[in-house]
Amino acid sequence: MSQIEIQAKFEGEGAAQEAWHKLQALRAVEVNGMFDSGLLTATVDESVAERALHLIEQIGGNVNTTVT
Repeated sequence: MSQIEIQAKFEGEGAAQEAWHKLQALRAVEVNGMFDSGLLTATVDESVAERALHLIEQIGGNVNTTVT
């Protein structure tokens, strides 16, 4: 199964941290971020990619994706 890398930008540190916690609950393969800058990078399995993108957008993030 393919993995999707999602890069997201949030308006603030709190939103980035909220997304980090929720992506971990979705069992993301890897989640990293520079929360003080509102930046987050997550790698998720293709099976949960749509849910992860929706979650990020609900929190107010702007996303870019890459299939690996």
